[in-house]
Amino acid sequence: MKAAVLYQAGALPQYVDFPAPAPQNENEIAVSVKAVAIKHIDKSVASGKHYSSDAPRENGRVIGGDGICILPDGTRVYAIGASGMLAEKATIEKNMMVPVPDSLDDVTAAALPNGVIGAAMALRFKANIQEGDTVLINGATGFTGRLAVQIAKYYGAKRVVATGRNLNALQELLSLGADEIIPLTDDFHTHLNGPFDIVIDYLWGHTAEKILSTLKGKGKFTHPTRYVSVGSMAGESITLSSSILRSVDLQLSGSGLGAWPKYQVGILISEILPEMFLLAANGRLKISTTAVKLEDISTLWDKDVSNGERLVVTI
Repeated sequence: MKAAVLYQAGALPQYVDFPAPAPQNENEIAVSVKAVAIKHIDKSVASGKHYSSDAPRENGRVIGGDGICILPDGTRVYAIGASGMLAEKATIEKNMMVPVPDSLDDVTAAALPNGVIGAAMALRFKANIQEGDTVLINGATGFTGRLAVQIAKYYGAKRVVATGRNLNALQELLSLGADEIIPLTDDFHTHLNGPFDIVIDYLWGHTAEKILSTLKGKGKFTHPTRYVSVGSMAGESITLSSSILRSVDLQLSGSGLGAWPKYQVGILISEILPEMFLLAANGRLKISTTAVKLEDISTLWDKDVSNGERLVVTI
């Protein structure tokens, strides 16, 4: 089979012939792959920098964690791969797949899940979003941030405030449900008009430091804030004063691989993704994609996709 194979951490994946994987146990099934989104986490894992990265393999390994595929009986599903997914064939776990509505195209269906995972899991489980909440989304102009704006509104947020650097993309968020937009200038934190029930942060770094500084109390009762770190595009580390933690009713948590208990991942597969697929099929969730071909993987791997789009490889 043809596949995108990584031979060394940090190198470009290569379009080569590679042995097709075989199911390793009764819970795995072989499938034909149709479309796979290239995400930040895929690049981070391939570079060896992500905490979930595997050690390099001498004979190479197929990359890509999830995608749209066809079961032996012809059913089209989204699935998380037991093997690498950027290939003509893959193996998946039977309990980690979701049927895709007929009216939803392969490219959109492949692009949607990672953004939903990065938005809905944080909002629903880590932030425990409630009807009428005020939500700040830091770094909302990326693919997942744009979905977070829409999903926060769908989950009942009364007010959604979005920050971002791309002014054109930031402006577009107003049509997706954002009530207020704030450009990420040096003094952006001075324009934050709280209090916020929830902060969903895709940037971390110095932007998180500034947001957290605005929450600091002065010895009086403070508004409870659930702050969830989902990404770190502005830096992996921050300096956090203990006085902030002591002076504010703050719940600080993260949402990502390893942060969700098994039952929540089960709800993601059985409830959240099917619901979001239907919303997208009915035009109620809007995303932007760029489709490319597997054979061009080496040249497109580092392609810059701006304005909140997702790169999707068709196979």
